[in-house]
Amino acid sequence: MKIISMIPARYSASRFPAKLMQNLAGKSVILRTYEATVATHLFDDVYVVTDSEIIFDEIVNNGGKAIMSKREHQSGSDRIAEAVADLDVDIVVNVQGDEPFTERESLQKVIEVFKHDDKKEIDLASLMVEIHDWDEINNPNTVKVIVDQNNFALYFSRSPIPYPRDKEAGARYFKHKGIYAFRKQALLDFEKLPMQFIEATEKIECIRYLEYGKKIKMVETTVEGVEIDTPEDLERAKRLWK
Repeated sequence: MKIISMIPARYSASRFPAKLMQNLAGKSVILRTYEATVATHLFDDVYVVTDSEIIFDEIVNNGGKAIMSKREHQSGSDRIAEAVADLDVDIVVNVQGDEPFTERESLQKVIEVFKHDDKKEIDLASLMVEIHDWDEINNPNTVKVIVDQNNFALYFSRSPIPYPRDKEAGARYFKHKGIYAFRKQALLDFEKLPMQFIEATEKIECIRYLEYGKKIKMVETTVEGVEIDTPEDLERAKRLWK
C-alpha cells in the first residue's frame, strides 16, 4: 500500500493573509508543517501543493517537494485531487498547511483505519477531539462532528451538534481536526461532484462526501495541536514552540 501526504497551501487567506509564510521560530509556518510531516516517517512521499510561487520556492529552496496547482480550486481536496490524478498511490493523507505541530500519533491513527478495512468500505478517515468548553462548542470557527455507534460521521457543522436541549442527557461534543486520509478514488470522485447547498451553506468541504453517500470513519484523538488561523494563534504557537 503506497501512502503519500499532500499539504494544500494557499498564499491568500481571508482571516490571516500570508499566514503560511509567517515566521515561526526562524522558519515559515508552511516549512515547519512540511518538516514535521516528513519527520513522522509514515509516508513514501510528502508534497506541498500550492497556487503560489512564493510557497513553491520556499519548499523547494529548502530541499522539499512541491507541486504547482494548474488551476483555481474551491477547496483543498480539489487541489489535491488534481495533484494526485497521475500519481501511483493508494492512500493520500491531507495535512493542513497551518498545522506546524503535526505529529506521528494522530497521522498513524488515520492510516491504520485503511489497513484494517478489508472490505474497502471506508472512503476516507479523519480525526476528532472531544471538547468541553462551551465557548468553543458555540464558536462557528470550530467545526463540530457527530458520529454513529461505529464512529462513522453523520454530520459536520459550525453550530453546536447535537443541540443541547437537555443538558443532562450526557452528550459529548467533538471538534473536527482537519487531517484527512483518502482512498485515491474518493478524491478523484470528489473533484467531479458539484457542490450542493448544505456544503455551500456551512462552508465545510467534507459535507460533500456525506451528501454523495461516501463513508467517513472518524478516529478520536487527544492531541490538540495548534492551527494557525489568526495572528493570535501565531503568537500562541510561538510561545508553545519555546
